[in-house]
Parts: sequence; C-alpha cells; structure tokens
Amino acid sequence: MNKINLKNYKKFEKQIILKEVGLNGQQKIFSSKIAIVGLGGLGCPLALYLASSGILNLALIDHDKVEYSNLNRQVLFNENEIGQSKTKLVKKKLLKINQKIKIKDINFKLDNNNIDKILDKYDIICDCSDNFTTRFTINKYCQKNNKVLISAAINKFDAQIFFFNFKKNNTCFRCFMPEKPFDDIKCDAEGIMPTNAGIAGLLQANEVLNFILNKNKKKYATIKIFNSLNFTFREVKITKNSNCKIKCIIN
Repeated sequence: MNKINLKNYKKFEKQIILKEVGLNGQQKIFSSKIAIVGLGGLGCPLALYLASSGILNLALIDHDKVEYSNLNRQVLFNENEIGQSKTKLVKKKLLKINQKIKIKDINFKLDNNNIDKILDKYDIICDCSDNFTTRFTINKYCQKNNKVLISAAINKFDAQIFFFNFKKNNTCFRCFMPEKPFDDIKCDAEGIMPTNAGIAGLLQANEVLNFILNKNKKKYATIKIFNSLNFTFREVKITKNSNCKIKCIIN
C-alpha cells in the first residue's frame, strides 16, 4: 500500500482536501487495480486522468499501432510515433506522470482464450474498445466473475458511459444490446468529433473515481448519454432483458 507522505500529499492535496475524498479516499485510489481495454480516443484521456488522480496499478491492453488518422483525437500520440505500439507509448508517458505506477502493457488482442488470465487481478474493467465482439467478450467475463465494468462508446456527437456493478446486479450490456449490429459502428464510417472522444474518456474516468470513492451507490445498471452538439445530458436505467443472450440473472 502506498503511504501518503508529505510529497504525496503535496501532489494530490487539491483532491485530498475535498471532503468527499480525504486521506481515506486517496488511499482507496492508490489501492485500486484498473484494466483499460483500448487506447484510442477514449482510452487515452481515461488513462491520462486515472494516472494523474493517483491510480497506481494499471493494465493497458491494445494490439494496435499508432496510425496517422488517430492523431486528431488520440491525444497521447504524435506524428513521430506513427507505427509504434500504443501500449508501450502510453506506458512510457504515464510513468512520466508518476514513476510509482505499476503498469502491465499487453500488446495483443483480448479474446475468449486469454481474457481470464489478463483481467483476473483487476477490480474495475474499463472497456474502450471499438467493436462489439470485444465488448461482448468483456461483458460476459465481467458478469461471470462479478467485476465492475465501466464502458464508454462514441459516435458522431454522442458519448455513452455504461456502468455495471456485477457484484450487486447482473443486468448486463447484452440486456441493452442483445445482438451485434450488422455492421460494427465505427468512427471510420460514421465520423466523430475529437472533443467528443475526450469528453467521453473524462466522463469514464470520473465514473471510475466515483465508484472507488463509493459515491455511485446505485444498485442498477445505467447508461449516461451526452450529446456534445446540443450539450444535453441524461441518464437511463438499464433493465433486465428476459432474452439476454448470456442469460444473466438479477441477484
């Protein structure tokens, strides 16, 4: 456990002095174990702000390399890094924020054959993936293993943040999305505002920290929907779907 010495206090004092955080809350942040799946437009700001907040145990999972088309929204990368591994680049940059972070960079694709081994030691799983096959795989794993799943998705001007606490309620992502769409909806085809990706990643980070600090006490799954064009925000309860493909059961 990382001790809050004078140096740590100085670094994190602006959040520690919040009565909703305090020394106990900061210790909870230090102790949390987070896995991030996908280091694109969502995963970059998410990883950046979790590291800046004091998360000390992170898994970074992405098999992609930086491409030129990534640079308008994947804010941790630049033109000199095209062709390099995203996980290794993000790890290097997060360690410059805090040298004490324990980071496991996993530079291959998550699937049914490796997910148990990769995610077993992490308490909160952050899904920033860009395809429904991976989303369904993560959802099934988290539901089966009673993990907390905080997922984000973006399309055009919309940002969606999903919260599933499978320790309390087994309503899952496939209750919301029973089948994969005929074509995966990706920003390559639909388009995305870069600011929308950043907003979604920050909202996802905020949801992670709220859960760690025990500020999200909802016993049901939710989706928060933000539209960056109209600047509207709403939250919807995700209810149990009797036709759920993984037959999840409410506790």
